[in-house]
Amino acid sequence: MDANLPFRLELTGITKRFPGVLANDHVGFSVRAGEIHALLGENGAGKSTLVKMIYGIMQPDAGEIRWNGYLVSIPNPKFARRLGIGMVFQHFSLFDAMTVLENIALGMDTKIRARDLEAKIREVMSQYGLTLDPHRVVSTLSVGERQRIEIVRALLLNPSLLIMDEPTSVLTPQEVDQLFVVLRQVAAAGCSILYISHKLHEIKALCDTATILRGGKLVDTCDPKVETSRSMAEKMIGGNLKDIVKPKGRVLGEEKLIVSKLSVPGIGPFGIALKDISFAVKAGEIFGIAGVAGNGQNALLLALSGETTIDDGEAITLDGEWLGRLTAKQRRLKGVASVPEERNGHAAVPDFTLSDNSILTARDRLGMAISGFIKPRVARGYTGQVIEAFAVKAQGAGSMAGSLSGGNLQKYIMGREILQKPAVLVVNQPTWGVDAGAAAAIHQAIVDLAMAGSAIVVISQDLDELLKLCDTLAVINGGRLSAKMTVGEVSIEEIGLLMGGVHGTPEETHIAPGGEHAVPV
Repeated sequence: MDANLPFRLELTGITKRFPGVLANDHVGFSVRAGEIHALLGENGAGKSTLVKMIYGIMQPDAGEIRWNGYLVSIPNPKFARRLGIGMVFQHFSLFDAMTVLENIALGMDTKIRARDLEAKIREVMSQYGLTLDPHRVVSTLSVGERQRIEIVRALLLNPSLLIMDEPTSVLTPQEVDQLFVVLRQVAAAGCSILYISHKLHEIKALCDTATILRGGKLVDTCDPKVETSRSMAEKMIGGNLKDIVKPKGRVLGEEKLIVSKLSVPGIGPFGIALKDISFAVKAGEIFGIAGVAGNGQNALLLALSGETTIDDGEAITLDGEWLGRLTAKQRRLKGVASVPEERNGHAAVPDFTLSDNSILTARDRLGMAISGFIKPRVARGYTGQVIEAFAVKAQGAGSMAGSLSGGNLQKYIMGREILQKPAVLVVNQPTWGVDAGAAAAIHQAIVDLAMAGSAIVVISQDLDELLKLCDTLAVINGGRLSAKMTVGEVSIEEIGLLMGGVHGTPEETHIAPGGEHAVPV
């Protein structure tokens, strides 16, 4: 990236207010042609709001946006695309039952014949070394292949600026490497890239410059290659990042949670069935389950929590007691707590107060309801403990769950379950959407719970999180679970192969090599 190249994008004094919130406070930075520029910040720092204004989804209240030196107003995304601004969103906008070609056609601003569009798609893929069959149905593709659809769709517009929002959150390590090769080629051709990610080691490896936001304000613009991941994280949170205190060489207890040949049919046309899942977690052990999204993680959590009951009562046991046929309420009374991936509507009811949400999962274990009568004082007191212990930014136990930011709601939900001191905690995406400081606090709380003798199951798409937190791990792919591995004795490359193990069409399934840890067939 040539420092003498002109600025492709310049922001000056960008300000955006919402009721009671100053989302962006006189933010300014610039991106040069061909530069890969990171935009960093903790949850609620103002990144999403800023990007939405650049892409025309919303308008700034004050400030200027200059494009190639000219002052512009971007009223909508279509105008942004006409300028040459493309965006690949974190959550894909694809129809599973349609082909790659059909999905790309739906995203085009102008009509184009299918034959001509296919030719353009193949030209772009050839230029950037992307492999994708335009006639494949999306439901048969891996997550990495689905992301290529979004990238190709953006590149077809020949953008001068490509915005990437958390592009690696659902990719295997190998797919991340492939993505970086493509992005470097795109930048080398002169296209600027605005890259949003919480994975700071990726920022160091890929980006030329990093702009850091905190509380809606610009706090630093730095060279990520001379910074450490820790120094950038501390700039994001405005304080020191705490390390996880996890004693080495600790002795684990007896096997506490045992899952044996657990099979659950898939729900709906695209549901993933669980097939002969088996593992055991000892008292004091943190067992991680890695995997790309959509490989049976949600089905596994529902089966373990009791939201899905199992015909085979012996498939799940806790301290030798059969749990398979027990309901979620019955399992909670036995000491099983769980945190699902979807926090709004599943883990918490947005229109309920935090106190009422505490009653939903803790009423029986903590005596919040006796003989059908609720004890509001007990619920409020416990909720206050959760708010204080997990630094939840809320006005108190009476705050509506829907009024909290995503990160604060996640802290509340994790705290609500951990402070019940369950015998078993099963959690899917424990730090989804929370900042680095809050993530460290949640990790420490999980470790402390394990140290007290609980068996922990952590399901996460964040491989770095699992390697930092867990004692052992396995990989789920296509509803099957690999053999258990000890953290520190397995390579990231092997885990990545297992995470991407099942690809291809339903008629021809490919199992990637994984040695002794391969997913069984």
